Amino acid sequence: MMLDMGNQSSVTTFILLGFSEYPHLHALLFLLFFIIYSVTLIGNLGIIVVRRINTKLHTPMYFFLSHLSFLDVCYSSVFTPKLLEILIVEDRTISFKGCMTQFFFICAFVITEMFMLAVMAYDRFVAVCNPLLYTVVMSPKLCALLVAGTYTWGVFCSSMITYSLLQLSYCGPNIINHFGCEYSAILSLSCSDPTFSQVVCLIISIFNETCSLLIILASYVFIVVTIIKMPSKGGLQKAFSTCSSHLTAISIFHGIILLLYCVPNSKNSWLVVKVATVLFTVMIPMLNPLIYSLRNKDVKGTVSRLFSLKLHSHAK
Repeated sequence: MMLDMGNQSSVTTFILLGFSEYPHLHALLFLLFFIIYSVTLIGNLGIIVVRRINTKLHTPMYFFLSHLSFLDVCYSSVFTPKLLEILIVEDRTISFKGCMTQFFFICAFVITEMFMLAVMAYDRFVAVCNPLLYTVVMSPKLCALLVAGTYTWGVFCSSMITYSLLQLSYCGPNIINHFGCEYSAILSLSCSDPTFSQVVCLIISIFNETCSLLIILASYVFIVVTIIKMPSKGGLQKAFSTCSSHLTAISIFHGIILLLYCVPNSKNSWLVVKVATVLFTVMIPMLNPLIYSLRNKDVKGTVSRLFSLKLHSHAK
């Protein structure tokens, strides 16, 4: 979705400071982030491929998981390549349009992932609480509609927040104390009244965080009640196993959101904001495939078979 970039800004480029206050760490940080990004791409694209290969994984849960992996690849790829670039290249500029485009996509992907996790919580609720009706309730049509809805809502919300930023004037200085175009970093450069943008962002953020967490909380309240009523330990263990990976992913995702935006006075330290953003945009996309694959026998089995076939073909 293209947005009108025309505003009264006299700034055409921004300079990203990144981690310039720690020049002696640049080589180490580049190596660390490059390895993490490589693992992120391999892990998430691997889950998408594995899901296509193994017919056992052609279920709603893995349909949603493959979209979660796609989102992880997307929003990691919005920030990480630029982060790697400014760690090794002296030119740390980004155009005004490039900055706003980067913010639009990172915002859209993060909001979409927020609701994708909520959709996955609803899927686990149906699987645990109504197992006999699971395939009927979670029909391919409903799954497609839920996924389409999350993407549409993410793009809509991001368009609103980006539009509010485009209404501001940026007349200098043009130095962003960050490695990417994060909301608070862009807003700090505005030389006009940011109230409208702040109100828009606050309303959208509170609404999205509240709605997604309520869906997750309600789903897991019903799941816990159902698990408590289960007579057999086998059923209890299976129910816990099917939900534990998802709960881990949710805890990390929303925990870092709260750290980044809801902890009082955290924005007084740009280092805290940068580290939290690194965790959010670099670490989470790498952790999600590890969290889901390490606890799932079908995923591990498919990966093992793929490696076995590859080794066997090389042996020949």
